[in-house]
Amino acid sequence: MLMVHMRSILINRDVLSRRCLHVSAVLNKTQAGRYRPKPKHPQPLTYEMANPPHYIAARKSWNSWNTSNLKDGNRPSETAVEDMFIRNFIQGTWHRLFVSEVIIKRQHNIIRIAGIILRNLPPNKIYFLLGYTEMLLSFWLHCPVKMELVTTPNREDVVYKVI
Repeated sequence: MLMVHMRSILINRDVLSRRCLHVSAVLNKTQAGRYRPKPKHPQPLTYEMANPPHYIAARKSWNSWNTSNLKDGNRPSETAVEDMFIRNFIQGTWHRLFVSEVIIKRQHNIIRIAGIILRNLPPNKIYFLLGYTEMLLSFWLHCPVKMELVTTPNREDVVYKVI
């Protein structure tokens, strides 16, 4: 009895010491950037949302254009953090007014921010927010910032497709 028990311990130790490869089918296949239809809930999609990620550079463009790290640049991480900061600042300053993605274009030392906003506010408040945003971002980022905005009267004008 003792011999059988010792033998089973040796076999178990031998099995555990070997590396085993287990192969199984993928159970949870998730895909980022794709919108699926929901039952009984029509989902409006903009042009950016309607095209899946593999169409970037074919049908749609990147949301951040960066030319600062093309040759011997040491700023890619700083640029990513600045882009996140710009997007959060725009989202907080222009609360619920942007109906499109915030597009950030960096060319030399100029940062251009583009997007589509709603025409809910009177023009003097829009001009104030425009100057406020450009001034503060220019001060914080130490380079000129220009905002290029297009206005639309309602959110439905930017809907490209409904799924």
